[in-house]
Amino acid sequence: MREALFIKQNTQRWKDYENSKATSPDELAESFISITDDLAYAKTFYPKSNTTKYLNGLAAAFHQSIYKNKKEKTNRFITFWRYELPLIFYKHRRPLLYSLLFFLVFCLMGALSAKYDNTFVRLIMGDDYVNMTNENIAKGDPFGVYKQEGSFLMFLFIAANNIKVELMIFVMGIFLSVGSIYQLLMNGVMLGSFQYYFFSKGLGLKSIMVIWLHGTLEISAIIIAGGAGLIVGNSLLFPRTYTRVASLKNGAKDGLKIAIGIVPIFIVAAFFEGFVTRHTEMAIWQSVTILTCSLVFIIWYVILYPANLNRKLNRNNLTINETTY
Repeated sequence: MREALFIKQNTQRWKDYENSKATSPDELAESFISITDDLAYAKTFYPKSNTTKYLNGLAAAFHQSIYKNKKEKTNRFITFWRYELPLIFYKHRRPLLYSLLFFLVFCLMGALSAKYDNTFVRLIMGDDYVNMTNENIAKGDPFGVYKQEGSFLMFLFIAANNIKVELMIFVMGIFLSVGSIYQLLMNGVMLGSFQYYFFSKGLGLKSIMVIWLHGTLEISAIIIAGGAGLIVGNSLLFPRTYTRVASLKNGAKDGLKIAIGIVPIFIVAAFFEGFVTRHTEMAIWQSVTILTCSLVFIIWYVILYPANLNRKLNRNNLTINETTY
């Protein structure tokens, strides 16, 4: 169709759309659909004409009329951690479990390596750190490393470093999950050898009461970050009925939500390490309380609450279906 004929046939309708003040949502939607159809036709056959520019402006005006009063949910920030993130945990509970199993195996490898190789701890932790810790043990303050810096600066540094490590674990999942597994290997072996070192010095129980004040949340979040990386990698390896690109987009979206969602856990862990762990003289009951609360929170928020929330949603869906039919 020639452009002149196209304009002649539709000019009056466009003017009516432009001058009318439709208030009904159905009328607005119908007009918007009609205008966008005309715009698509004009872009195809007259891409550089004034007609196309006019229709584009008219369509934009209708779009603004439809969406200008759309209200965003003010509680989006809350619902993310209350509903969305727990449901993602439940949806991807297997990658999270695999991440935990990988990490435990790597910790055991680190502990056994430290047990049967006297140089292994120095290889992993570095001579400076081991020598410093030996000096602190000799002084009667084996965990003095947590008192070297000011609380606030230590908190900032540790929070930034932990988030950096978390993002690295997550992003490396793009390499078919192998990258995230490698990062779990590095962190697991380090933790295993580090923890065995204190047990070998007769400080096993004391190390748990001190190090795991912050370590419970920190290590749990690292394992969760590993699960997020596995989600990304598995989406590439096992796309199922999706195309590989679509599967990757879905996996990356869920993995990123997990990576963002656990940032507050890293921040709280860094706060504990900067402000609480340095108090090595803390009473055992205080340490046990913090450890227990941290562990209970992780188990509840990552495992129990998501499963319960999923059951409630399924039950509600069943009730709706029964009522409908």
